[in-house]
Amino acid sequence: MRGLICGPKLAACGIVLSTWGVIMLAMLGIFFTTHSAVLIEDVPFTDQDIHQDINPPQRIYALYNQVGYNCFIAAAFYILFGFFSCCQMKLNKRKVSSFFCVAFF
Repeated sequence: MRGLICGPKLAACGIVLSTWGVIMLAMLGIFFTTHSAVLIEDVPFTDQDIHQDINPPQRIYALYNQVGYNCFIAAAFYILFGFFSCCQMKLNKRKVSSFFCVAFF
């Protein structure tokens, strides 16, 4: 079958992983853009960002937003991967149904 790259089990695994990735990264993106204090350890700031800036919280908030946008971009890639896995699942189902049609008729 043309375009078939992976089997049904791998396609199902891809759907499950992409669903979890979208949920997880979307939630992280929301929490980063709302400047959750729990995630401060995951924000890539240095001492220069705090001490040399006139308004330090704004620089940290900008870094929070950047990490949040990166999470949303990664979630979009997971959506594309999930779409690819769904297409592979459809192709696998079509292959199985065409196999049964040929085998029994």
